[in-house]
Amino acid sequence: MDNPHWQELLTTHTQKLLHISFLYVKDWHAAEDIVQDVFVKYFETYEQFRHESSVITYLTRMTINRSKDYLKSFRYRTQQLTTYFTQSITTKDSLIINEERNEIADAILALPLTYREPVILYFYEELTFHEIGDLLHLPESTVHYRFTQAKLKLREQIPEKEWGLLNHE
Repeated sequence: MDNPHWQELLTTHTQKLLHISFLYVKDWHAAEDIVQDVFVKYFETYEQFRHESSVITYLTRMTINRSKDYLKSFRYRTQQLTTYFTQSITTKDSLIINEERNEIADAILALPLTYREPVILYFYEELTFHEIGDLLHLPESTVHYRFTQAKLKLREQIPEKEWGLLNHE
């Protein structure tokens, strides 16, 4: 275990994994916790890594799984209830933040997880449908179907002038 190797791994992949986790859980603090857990688990079990895929593919899969676990957790559910009951208290700052949100990002984050995954992995990670299928353990045709359905849902929410992002055929 040489420190430069681990340090390089952290600096190279942390941001990417943070973004992936955030796109699932929609909370930066939770995403940071998830990525930290992923790296700790990887460092603890490094000897068991079979190198059947690249390290980044393995870390991405771990991050996706941890993010999904978080969405099922008691912590997430209680946070959602707290947010629901305190949401009626709005301040000028929160109104400004809401106005500054990116409409496309909000629309993507509002998609159901099964549709959100292919969109995020295609546009953000620049993976092909085949690579997404391998990563999610799905047939390529299922990935394509989910991507197409996501586009249809997004087109209902996003003005026509902003469709440039969604023009994949």
